[in-house]
Amino acid sequence: MGRVDHERLKRLLGDPDLAWVLERVRRRIELGQPIHGVIPQRVATPAERDAVARLFGRPPRAGRGVTVSLDELDSLLRRAGVHDGGLAAAVVALTGPVTVRADRAADEAHEWTRAFAQIETVGSGRPELDAWIARIRASGVVKRLAGGSAEAARELLDTLATVVVALPTSGGESLSAFAARVTGRAHGLDDGSPLGTLALGAARVLAGFETPGPDESAAEARREAWAAVGVLCDELSSIVLTVGLPGDESVTGKLLAAARDSGEPLWLTLRQLVRAPPNWRTDGVGAVLVVENPTVVALAAGAFGARCPPIVCTNGQPRAAAMVLLRSLAAAGVRLRHHGDFDWGGLVIGNLLHRRLPVEPWQFDRDAYLRAVALHSHAAPLSGSPVEAGWDPRLAQAMRDAGRRIEEELVAGELLETLRT
Repeated sequence: MGRVDHERLKRLLGDPDLAWVLERVRRRIELGQPIHGVIPQRVATPAERDAVARLFGRPPRAGRGVTVSLDELDSLLRRAGVHDGGLAAAVVALTGPVTVRADRAADEAHEWTRAFAQIETVGSGRPELDAWIARIRASGVVKRLAGGSAEAARELLDTLATVVVALPTSGGESLSAFAARVTGRAHGLDDGSPLGTLALGAARVLAGFETPGPDESAAEARREAWAAVGVLCDELSSIVLTVGLPGDESVTGKLLAAARDSGEPLWLTLRQLVRAPPNWRTDGVGAVLVVENPTVVALAAGAFGARCPPIVCTNGQPRAAAMVLLRSLAAAGVRLRHHGDFDWGGLVIGNLLHRRLPVEPWQFDRDAYLRAVALHSHAAPLSGSPVEAGWDPRLAQAMRDAGRRIEEELVAGELLETLRT
């Protein structure tokens, strides 16, 4: 530091009317700017002008403002033996340490690099995880969830890394049991918690799922994503209605076989579909009809009995159980053919299914709608906000023109006759 005369330094620069000079110098140090040139105080008080005059030993100057030469002041401090380190060191000695912003930014960047180190190691060599980790880092979501603290973020991300390493898991473990085993806390992965939010994103990436759209149930999308990596959320409340699906030797397959042989519909839970998934064979089922309303399933079971063609009912917006079942059928090479209500809600469901699964429309396009309107001209008026049908650009306009809501139950007889022939 060199020689410092603290008493003289305080007398020379400690005048309150010179505080603006010290503040300007501190600001330059903080910004990493050179301590050279002239600093102006364009509107100075008489006391401030007098203080500058006394500092340099010259008479006060007239005018509203005052200027200080930083080079002259630095030379003064060194020459008078007040502070060998010059002006910058003198200001620090008087006012306390100054953190250079560039240094602080570099330190923060280093801390955030450390925070992501373990999760990036886990994602290394897995392109889908690499890309997702880069996205959450760039978006600032981790910083927000960690309250802006790099240390808290490191703890959060290190725990996330242990979760990712453990996925996918087998056997249909409950979310609370999985969380307790991996994080040490049964509620560690609860919905909405920082770790739960990030872990759900990782589960979606590992399953190859996109972020759910505004037309999807967030709760069901969450269940579906966790189920895809072998973890169960509310596994008994998420159900799907089926009829006519073939069975096999799995526990769930035996239930399906018994229901098919008796011609009875069967509700399957998400738990059954994840813990004991059926082993579909394409020679056992070539195509499955996906409908929206349970009434169609009941009528088909009554009409065909044990010979009922395979049908899956979403019962409105498809739940996680329905999506897991349909995804497993599609993965086995089974054709999925979809029919729903000819109303705006039915088109929303259709768009969701077409976006998420390899489904094809069955009796669910413009021509089918116009035939139904011709047969049921007194159907209820169409209401609600219009929605375009992604699989048939002409359908929505035909529905707007006709203005009739054709519910699936209304055309169930025609649908069953088509199935029969």
